[in-house]
Amino acid sequence: MNDYSRVLESTEQHLQALKADGVRFLVIQTETLRELQEAPPAPRREISLALPTEPALKNETRPVTVEDTEAAMGALKERALACLKCPHLVQSRKNVVFGVGDIHSPLMFVGEAPGADEDRQGEPFVGAAGQLLTRIIKTMGFSRESVYIANILKCRPDTPGQSSGNRKPTQDEMKTCLPYLLAQIDLIRPKVLVALGATAVEGLLGKTDGIGKLRGNFQIFRDIPLMPTFHPSYLLRNQALTEKRKVWEDMLQVLVALGKTPSEKQKGYFLKA
Repeated sequence: MNDYSRVLESTEQHLQALKADGVRFLVIQTETLRELQEAPPAPRREISLALPTEPALKNETRPVTVEDTEAAMGALKERALACLKCPHLVQSRKNVVFGVGDIHSPLMFVGEAPGADEDRQGEPFVGAAGQLLTRIIKTMGFSRESVYIANILKCRPDTPGQSSGNRKPTQDEMKTCLPYLLAQIDLIRPKVLVALGATAVEGLLGKTDGIGKLRGNFQIFRDIPLMPTFHPSYLLRNQALTEKRKVWEDMLQVLVALGKTPSEKQKGYFLKA
């Protein structure tokens, strides 16, 4: 038996064991799937079959059909809604805020964490900052329903002793919750990611350089172009035309990365008369 046959037999045995455990889907990177679809190598060819070192969640997959993607996302959502990994957040939350939008969209926005409005409604970005984000999305030529929106944290960070206000998620909270978001990204596989604010950038990239330094420059996350930009709440606090223009310039770059040509009207938004 050659190396290829041994690897194939071992893989089949592993898949059968997973199936017996009730696993319905597996995370498979596009590059790995492409290699598996190739013809078997020549007997003397050396090959390396590397299993993903960062599986999003055990039962999630990199599906190959629309139906598989939708089924996998549904299973992921069910697990997230029942998550009890952070007891202090479970105790204080009203809803798990999973994500909303088109799971087949080429564009995905990632924020920090739910606020009071989001916790109450179970949907990300529905408060004042969310309304501003929706306007930005529409000005880009999309609808809120045609993109996907999620957060680093699926539960609102608890604020003991406070009747209002928000706090930044802790490192442990982000680390615990991040696999859900990574699974969402792997399933959606957007053409472009937009990280809204410093916490989203920190959660995804581990960078704490400051959003002012990072915004406007594409990063790469899981082979996907990622644009860091200011959180909409920042624009609510600082409504200077110059700051609005910075965010809009970031979105113009996103449009170009998506293969779209911004109109002259779009290019002119938030410029001084």
